[in-house]
Amino acid sequence: MLPYWRLSAYYFAYFAFVGAFSPYFALYLESLSLSAADIAILMSLMQVMRVLAPALWGWLAERLGMRLPIVRASALLSLAGFSLFFATDSFAGLFAAMALMSFFWSAALPLMESVTFAHLGTQAHRYGDIRVWGSVGFVLAVLVLGHALDRLPVAMLLWVLAGVLAGILGCAAMVPEATGARGHRGQVGLRATLARREVRALLGACFLMAAAHGALYVFYSIYLVGHGYSKGLVGWMWTLGVLAEIAAFMLMPRLTRRWSLRGILLFTFAAAAVRFLLIGWGVESVALLVLAQLLHGVTFGAYHAAAIAMVNQWFPGPLQAHGQALYGSLSFGAGGMLGGLVSGYTWDVAGSAWTYTLGAGFALAGLVWLARGWPAATMHDEN
Repeated sequence: MLPYWRLSAYYFAYFAFVGAFSPYFALYLESLSLSAADIAILMSLMQVMRVLAPALWGWLAERLGMRLPIVRASALLSLAGFSLFFATDSFAGLFAAMALMSFFWSAALPLMESVTFAHLGTQAHRYGDIRVWGSVGFVLAVLVLGHALDRLPVAMLLWVLAGVLAGILGCAAMVPEATGARGHRGQVGLRATLARREVRALLGACFLMAAAHGALYVFYSIYLVGHGYSKGLVGWMWTLGVLAEIAAFMLMPRLTRRWSLRGILLFTFAAAAVRFLLIGWGVESVALLVLAQLLHGVTFGAYHAAAIAMVNQWFPGPLQAHGQALYGSLSFGAGGMLGGLVSGYTWDVAGSAWTYTLGAGFALAGLVWLARGWPAATMHDEN
């Protein structure tokens, strides 16, 4: 029987941490009088570890034949690493705390995605029904903290984040291991899968899509506050984006019946280019910012659902954990790291508008790579 609520609770807690960390932790670092470049380096450590950790922990899980014990250990150790933030405000100390926390925290999601698909088995279309609870957790964390930080010192964020990490540990302890639920489709080697042109095109395009979002995740809150918007409004803007994401997850079964996954992905890259141009040049207009945040439902919700569906299909059975690790490492890891580091440099040198314009350029490059590397003639692979 599918442990729907236990899996959903884990996603809720995991992405509640993302909702509390990604929009607001840069504000905490800014309160310590760090430069934009230092903030970008620290925030990009999450992406650095997303490059290194998933492959290592995925290999270890396959080697030991266990996934959930590693997920639970990563939750405990990431909480221990995060506790160092309470003891330091120097760049070196913050760097060490972020590196330790990120290394262990980044181990969990690819393994949990593999566990989730193993539990789903032939019901893979229900992935969105479970993953949507992660978006709900993100929304609640962003909304509640956005209003709280208008009234309370930003240092209280450390206590909130520590509490959420403890919640992740508790939820991980409740998820059962999937037994005998892995797919038994024909076996294909990892090297043969990666040799396929369309697989490489998808992974490369996902790398560029994550890079396009780099400035958003590092500087968006600072950007809006710097233009006179309140932290409460910043919270609402993040919330609006994730509400659009929730809608996209819920609509994906209908969308995939009408359009191909390739077509959906190409549209998401075009929408990302428009979105970042709106953010970069329309910051004085609340209406344009609202439109840009509504596009988050396309540039993350529809994009992620379509991309992970193809990863699950192109990396079947025993390759599933490897596929999830590659997807996470190359996109959210390497791509996010590149986007974060480049935006930290261009933010001071070229300005915020051109930084977001560069993000639009990354999205357009991903669109071209995907369109040329995954010809329409291969779309039969989706079904």
